[in-house]
Amino acid sequence: MHLSFRYPDIRIEGENYLPIPLYRHVASFLSVFKLLVIGLIIVGRDPFAFFGMQAPGIWEWGQGNKIYACMMVFFFSNMIENQLMSTGAFEITLNDVPVWSKLESGHLPSMQQLVQILDNEMKMNVHMDTRTHDLS
Repeated sequence: MHLSFRYPDIRIEGENYLPIPLYRHVASFLSVFKLLVIGLIIVGRDPFAFFGMQAPGIWEWGQGNKIYACMMVFFFSNMIENQLMSTGAFEITLNDVPVWSKLESGHLPSMQQLVQILDNEMKMNVHMDTRTHDLS
């Protein structure tokens, strides 16, 4: 809000910053695996018997508490998927030139820092524009 008063011509856009491909693939796998596990819980099939293994106690508990087990699988898997897909990016560009990166700096700029960065960039752009016109 403060920026739009100070810089009325500034355009502010937000977009998602994708994580690295490995994290995206792991999150996609977890999404499918979660649905498979929930389906197995609901149907009551023991996947461990297929491998000739004894079912662990948590599987037995899940068969006795299907609603809670499905909710736990769903929420726990979603928590991990969201963590994998979250980059925490807050990247600022002005005229396609990067001026701030939370990924590089590790923190968000304060309002004072942001105004100072934009003021410096605007002055530099005005200086470059007048210099380009003078050279023509």
